[in-house]
Amino acid sequence: MATLTRDGVDLYYEVHGEGPVLLLTHGYSATSQMWRGQVEALSRAHRLVIWDMRGHGRSAYPADPALYSEAHTVADMAALLDALGAETAIVGGLSLGGYMSLAFHKTHPKRVSALLIIDTGPGYKNDEARDGWNRNAIRTAERYERDGLGALAGGSVEMRTSQHRSADGLARAARGMLTQRDAAVINSLPDIAVPSLVVVGADDTPFLAASDYMAGKIPGASKVVIPNAGHAANIDQPQAFNDAVVAFLDGLRAK
Repeated sequence: MATLTRDGVDLYYEVHGEGPVLLLTHGYSATSQMWRGQVEALSRAHRLVIWDMRGHGRSAYPADPALYSEAHTVADMAALLDALGAETAIVGGLSLGGYMSLAFHKTHPKRVSALLIIDTGPGYKNDEARDGWNRNAIRTAERYERDGLGALAGGSVEMRTSQHRSADGLARAARGMLTQRDAAVINSLPDIAVPSLVVVGADDTPFLAASDYMAGKIPGASKVVIPNAGHAANIDQPQAFNDAVVAFLDGLRAK
């Protein structure tokens, strides 16, 4: 367990194992603890780094809404790699964490050796569809502002089992990090030139088409569908998930 301070914001992170760095980012309203079932398997041959995004878990909850954004999150990820002395890393995450991993690649392509995108959407080319997503994100923020941490009870398993100090950070993160501004991430998919694995739970209906789209647009990407799993495929079916990811990682080491 460790804390990195970037521009006055404390970021909680953990490092497990030795080897090539693998940075995993949790989903919105979850924390680094959603990866507990992966730590042993993924740290055998890698230096696994899990962390709490700002406004979540054991990281800081800045009061200024302007401190929550895609750009801040990408910069936080870069700072974590810098703190570890890692010029490059395998970068991945679930849902918002997967989207931020794609955003990180867009900004820092030379720092990414491979991508692991789990139960994630790549954003929208269509302004109307993006506006609809953003309206839902704002409603989510309003729910946390109204109901506090009790709003977690309506989320998927990685949210329901997470622990946060306050709902304030989650509300600000929904407004600043969950909302999307443009089509830059989805438009970057054809430019990805690193090995990429797209993972999705078979029962994660809202993200099945997005996973197909990413697997088709990212050159050479592989896709794995985890049976009997929902949005948190790594929690619903940890063994099947770990087997798929370890096989992908082993393939990288063999090259």
